[in-house]
Amino acid sequence: MSASSTSSTSARVGAVAIGRNEGERLRRCLEALGRETSRIVYVDSGSTDGSAEMARARGVEVVDLDMTIPFTAARARNAGFERLRERWPETEYIQFVDGDMEVLPGWLTTAEQLLDDRTDVVAVCGWRRERHPERSIYNRICDMEWRMGEVGETANFGGDVMFRATALAEVGGYDTGVIAAEDDELGVRLRERGGKLVRIDHESTLHDADMHHFRQWWTRAKRCGHAYAQVRALHGDGEQAKFVTELRRTWIFGALVPGGALVLTVPTLGLSWGALGFYPLNAVRIAAGTHRRGFSWPDSLAWGASCALSPIPQALGAAKFFLDKLRRRRPEIIEYKGLAGRGARPNHGARP
Repeated sequence: MSASSTSSTSARVGAVAIGRNEGERLRRCLEALGRETSRIVYVDSGSTDGSAEMARARGVEVVDLDMTIPFTAARARNAGFERLRERWPETEYIQFVDGDMEVLPGWLTTAEQLLDDRTDVVAVCGWRRERHPERSIYNRICDMEWRMGEVGETANFGGDVMFRATALAEVGGYDTGVIAAEDDELGVRLRERGGKLVRIDHESTLHDADMHHFRQWWTRAKRCGHAYAQVRALHGDGEQAKFVTELRRTWIFGALVPGGALVLTVPTLGLSWGALGFYPLNAVRIAAGTHRRGFSWPDSLAWGASCALSPIPQALGAAKFFLDKLRRRRPEIIEYKGLAGRGARPNHGARP
């Protein structure tokens, strides 16, 4: 279905998708959007698989991002937002998605209705679900992550969110220098201006993480740590104190505990390594709590193990941020897709 097909939303809703070399996933993404709205902009960041050409053939407005400038998902989203407002200046609401996401039927109409009903709300998101959680434990962990939020007013949203266009423009869009958790950083500025962010109990998108290797999980967690450090540096001292607790936990359980166990190996005759028993115990504790919330044991155990171990790679990511800052180097995007396994394709829009 082309972008010119009849849509189910009003003419006030547009959509921006970003990606690179997403192939079949992008086709599904654009098809799903085309069933909901005819106002679609796709921002391509140097694809070599014909993604931009495929999108144009479907009647989608395409922005070819200048890849001589360091890439960030924030920069791609801003470029899409600007093009959409140039092409359809009367658009009131903007739905963002990544090229590995598929908007579910009825979501745009549901989000539009909430923004119509509540003028104090500037952004609305729903539940993201993983397309193939059964294919790997890492996909299952992602599916759990997408379901960890609470319904109602929230401080966080992901790359699949609908904005009130005027509110997004008033804060200057995304911060293009933030390489991950750009959504969290934007959320701080929207809330500082009095806007409310809301999650509703409605499934909004399908996501295809395509994670099958430990190295991918490790790199994704490392990127998360970098995000904690970068956004904490920007907003940690403000009223919302963003990522202060998360970064402190990262340093303690990702660096201090394992580092202390190693340094004290000789003085304690190896007894210091007993501190590492914290990790399996914490994994079980988290899994038990997650199971009490109604999740299955396999899902709960996968989530518990990920949460317990992730501070270690997160600490490496946080350390990278501070080292780059000391060296006055611009932060560079940390990729996790395409690191291992055939057919994996980089995606630039996923959350940390």
